[in-house]
Amino acid sequence: MIGNVRIEKLTEPRFVEPLRVFYTEDGVDKSWEMIRAHDSVAILIYDSDLDSFVIVKQFRPAVFLRNDDGFTYELCAGILDKNKSEELTAIEEIEEETGYKITVDRLEKIASYYTVGFAGSRQTLFFASVRQSERYGEGGGVDTEKIEAIFLPLDEAKAFIYDETRVKTSSLAFALFWFFERERGKYA
Repeated sequence: MIGNVRIEKLTEPRFVEPLRVFYTEDGVDKSWEMIRAHDSVAILIYDSDLDSFVIVKQFRPAVFLRNDDGFTYELCAGILDKNKSEELTAIEEIEEETGYKITVDRLEKIASYYTVGFAGSRQTLFFASVRQSERYGEGGGVDTEKIEAIFLPLDEAKAFIYDETRVKTSSLAFALFWFFERERGKYA
């Protein structure tokens, strides 16, 4: 249950830096508000034993302010804030959020892309196929994170993308489309 909600101006940010950028484009002076944020990784995880994707359900305050629920369905992900490589960060996030323990050589890079609008940060997307024998815990995140690992059966994933009753991130939709395009013959 969520309660005692209040909104304040950000005065001492830990993970983002609000800025205004001034520039000239085609002779016209312009400005744009932006947020400098960490780059990140996201991982599409497929559990071959369960024939399911492993995604996470997490409370997001910004979404809560828009829909009074605040829970999103996302890829396992994390920011690059510990001076570790993208691959090591991905492995660490997989273990923390979903409880699976795998090695870096099991990651397949899908693509890197930039967010648009306010942040412009870069996210690198990976794929990892896992097995139940590699799951050593429930996941759930670290510290005060409240993350739930969800198993999305492969045969329900396409409908899930379009289910507007569940808030999903664009990277989750992109990753699922990537998987089905790559595996087109198997799951058409």
